[in-house]
Amino acid sequence: MAVVVMKFGGTSVADTERIERVALHVKREVDAGNQVAVVVSAMAGTTNQLVEWVREISPLYDAREYDSIVASGEQITAGLLAVALQSKGVSARSWQGWQIPIHTDETHGAARISHIDGARLRARLGQGEVAVVTGFQGVEPEHNRIATLGRGGSDTSAVAVAVALDADVCDIYTDVDGVYTTDPRIVPEAQRIPRISYEEMLEMASLGSKVLQTRSVELAMVYDMRLRVLSSFAEPEQLPAADVGTLENTGTTVCSEDEIVESEVVSGIAYAKDEAKVTILKLEDKPGVAARIFGPLAEAAINVDMIVQNVTPDGAHTDLTFTVQSTELPRALEVIEQVKRDLGNFEVRSSDDVVKISIIGIGMRSHAGVAAQMFKTLSHKGINILAISTSEIKVSVLINADYAELAVRALHEVYGLDAQ
Repeated sequence: MAVVVMKFGGTSVADTERIERVALHVKREVDAGNQVAVVVSAMAGTTNQLVEWVREISPLYDAREYDSIVASGEQITAGLLAVALQSKGVSARSWQGWQIPIHTDETHGAARISHIDGARLRARLGQGEVAVVTGFQGVEPEHNRIATLGRGGSDTSAVAVAVALDADVCDIYTDVDGVYTTDPRIVPEAQRIPRISYEEMLEMASLGSKVLQTRSVELAMVYDMRLRVLSSFAEPEQLPAADVGTLENTGTTVCSEDEIVESEVVSGIAYAKDEAKVTILKLEDKPGVAARIFGPLAEAAINVDMIVQNVTPDGAHTDLTFTVQSTELPRALEVIEQVKRDLGNFEVRSSDDVVKISIIGIGMRSHAGVAAQMFKTLSHKGINILAISTSEIKVSVLINADYAELAVRALHEVYGLDAQ
């Protein structure tokens, strides 16, 4: 017998027919003798509609009321799934975040989970009851009100519940059957990755892969909670129950590096289209200038990613290039204009017609020349690199958006991922 947490996203519970299918997936685990908690998102499109209604009423809304409104989508899904399970002879009840309770901080709309008391859930699971938990929400301490975790927070809810229950596994069901070496829509030869380390998955999630939410992978890595990415659209009888042991032939297991016998040098290629480039020309080259640029950006909560600095031939000036999220570009330019008053006259150029391409793999730690191969491949394709950033297990480059698909296909082939 295993303790299993199953999470189903919005597309998996988009309508009552899909909720019935989800109930069959849950029943499969119950019939195998497992204790099961299920975490659900709102039905596809529901949260967007709720947010739109709030903004129609008032652009300057009370964040506490916003949370109480948008959290209602998950309540509907949880109740419907509990009813669907009961109709199939499975003992089940729905749980809202405040009933467990899932404690959060006071940041409405983007709260972080501080603690979960899993005693009540564990007791009910021990009695053979399935707990259907609303994702994306908890309760904040000051006013005992609902607080939501931000978009995509149901993945984080699922991992946190799994940790609180000391679960054997946390299964994330989505509309794809696992994590792939790259986007199959761009590279039809992309392969499903049977096992991937937390670190690799974290890099892929932060660099453009939308399969798992970054915060959920961080939490799983901290507590060494094994994750599996599975397809909710697979026939329930096609997936073995969690207590069978391994699902190597189904989905992707996200686990510690120690569980991966031999790592590929490069495990996957990620790309992010939501990047924008800012270049500051003829900036005076003296100590403290960079701090006076990036300090105000940080104070405005604008995250800066890649940074490239070049000193001009005369040695008196420097050119500075950095990237931000494309949605943050207008605010970033506004902040720089304010800085300009203090730092004197300099030229600012910007563009959102760029993409970030990244190669990722824990095998890069022990292999030389991986980055050089990337640069050589892009050069042969006539693709100019605008900026570079690296970590121990990834290399990212910024290129013109027109060459995104060509770059992904070329790198996927050169690192042998087509025939992995």
